[in-house]
Amino acid sequence: MQTLSTERMISSPNSSATDGDVVWVPAKSIWTGLLTLVACVLGPLTFSWDAFALFIVTTAITICAGHSVGMHRLLIHRSFRTSKTVEYILVYLGTLVGMAGPFGMIHAHDIRDWAQRQRDCHPLHAHRRSFLVDAWWQMHCAVRLRHPPTFVIEQAVRDDRFYQFLERTWMMQHLPWAVVFFVLGGWSWVVWGIAVRVAVSLTGHWMIGHFAHRRGHQAGASMT
Repeated sequence: MQTLSTERMISSPNSSATDGDVVWVPAKSIWTGLLTLVACVLGPLTFSWDAFALFIVTTAITICAGHSVGMHRLLIHRSFRTSKTVEYILVYLGTLVGMAGPFGMIHAHDIRDWAQRQRDCHPLHAHRRSFLVDAWWQMHCAVRLRHPPTFVIEQAVRDDRFYQFLERTWMMQHLPWAVVFFVLGGWSWVVWGIAVRVAVSLTGHWMIGHFAHRRGHQAGASMT
């Protein structure tokens, strides 16, 4: 298995995984908060069994094939090889999880992986705060390190036009599917196929990280 995550973060003598501040990220916070609000308010009001089935199927496809296989094992770790067409499809499905574009996902994974390999790291990267504080930090904020490592994505990925397009438009990629779902199933399909799916995926991803990364040896165990 070829692991690239540690190669993209280039440390310097003054690089520090602890010296930094948690800052609110408006776009991330509004995106997460708005979809979660829609899911909580309109989800129960628009529930139907066909919409729920759509939620289950689309969540399974985007999380398993997209996020786990496409983004994590393939794009980030290069654990296997496949055709460029299949790679694009898998990474595109990972983008539909609603966390970030391909470059953003690589950075989020690699900076936490790098931080957890240091002697100590910022409480945000270690999920050391309480349940609610960690939820706010992880889904609405980011840590701004004063002396971060240099982040360099390999040229073949960095210069890929399709990945550049996904990085610029990852939030908007849900709009065509919202139109399709509305035509096929009305507002219930839009709410459950987009808002509920993304809100559950984001919350579930944070909870896995919160409980899996709080205690024990963390070096080499990072998984986004």
